[in-house]
Amino acid sequence: MKMKILSGTLLALVLFITAPAQTLDRSKLDQLFDRLVERNKGMGSIAIARDGKVLYTRSFGYGRVTETVKEPLKVDTRYRISSITKMYTAVMIFQLVEEGKLSLNDTLDKFFSQIPNAHKITIAQILSHRSGIPNVAPDGSGMQPRTQAERVAEIAKGQPDFEPDARHLYSNSGYVLLGYIVEKVAGKSYQEVLKDRITSRLGLQNTYLGTGNTNVARNESLSYRYLGEWKEAKEPDFSITAGAGAIVSTPADMVKFIQGLFDLKLVSQSSLRLMTTLRDGEGMGMESFTFDGKILYGHTGGSGTSGAWLAYYPEQKLAMAYTTNAKVFPVKDIVSGVFDIYWNRPFEIPSFNALKLSPEILDRYTGIYTAPDAPVKWKVTRTDSTLFIQQDGGGAIPLEATTESEFTITTGVTVQFDAAKKQMRIRRPQGERVFTKEN
Repeated sequence: MKMKILSGTLLALVLFITAPAQTLDRSKLDQLFDRLVERNKGMGSIAIARDGKVLYTRSFGYGRVTETVKEPLKVDTRYRISSITKMYTAVMIFQLVEEGKLSLNDTLDKFFSQIPNAHKITIAQILSHRSGIPNVAPDGSGMQPRTQAERVAEIAKGQPDFEPDARHLYSNSGYVLLGYIVEKVAGKSYQEVLKDRITSRLGLQNTYLGTGNTNVARNESLSYRYLGEWKEAKEPDFSITAGAGAIVSTPADMVKFIQGLFDLKLVSQSSLRLMTTLRDGEGMGMESFTFDGKILYGHTGGSGTSGAWLAYYPEQKLAMAYTTNAKVFPVKDIVSGVFDIYWNRPFEIPSFNALKLSPEILDRYTGIYTAPDAPVKWKVTRTDSTLFIQQDGGGAIPLEATTESEFTITTGVTVQFDAAKKQMRIRRPQGERVFTKEN
């Protein structure tokens, strides 16, 4: 009897071990990315890996667009990963802590005494965005390079958002300082430390700290907006974002990085536990996401119209990295769709069919719009069933209807008309402005 029970148990174990893994619907993933590029809703690259083995990679769209050239994105095209850089910076901080060269309880005045509240702000608080260090925008356009001294001076001008550890508020400036602290403690440049402590350990061939600005000669993708056609978008100089957002990488390297992190090839179990322990939704250099009731860890990043997403599901050793040089359709919706497809959940490929409005409705909105505090005029015209908007001397940009009176231009920018009041309201992430139609 015992032998039968044992045999049954062994059989069940064998069946469990040899059971085939779920089948990944690659064709449906291809359909999603085909649709995005066909309808000019996004461009980019993705990698999905499980237990270190790549299951799916895809690049779609273009890395450089000119009047005469369209260079397709490739699997080894490098992207700005923006705030995902914070994960790498945090890893190097924890490595230095484990070696006794730094303490999470060290205060900022040990390195940068000129920062307000530096004597009360700890390394741990900066890691978890609880320092009160404000996000300080660089002086001027943000396109010009900065030295470390210049960036620190800019940050030092900002007034604290709150007393250290009083609450949580995301701080890019805090991580810029952490990147400089890595350099001070290690006695090397950030790039050298990154190579010594992360990329060489994991064999990452396409991951490094960006210098200057995007350079196609280094196989780096330019960023684009879709305004009737792809238009290059400006990005900040890498020296502005530094340890908070200046790493360049590929999805293939990114999934290797996060797998190596969770395999404890970079930090100890206790350090990883601190990184993934959430307080007010934030860990130390890491965030969490929920898809299909499953909790994943990683980070997101965005700069101008470029963006990235890195996520890891420990229970399945599942890693996903997505990078884009043209955020049009929301990245979160793309990533959510990817996981729905991976887990064989119901998911319908978006049609992206714009709402069609009659010429009679569209003609209510055509005209010249001005505002007392705006230096430009907007001209709204109609061609067939499409509205176009343009500034003085600028090119005409198509508007895509989402309702009878509301239209989109690009990610985060909407135009709403009120024909009765002869008004046009333009909403951007940084605010909105109302324009009135001239008689």
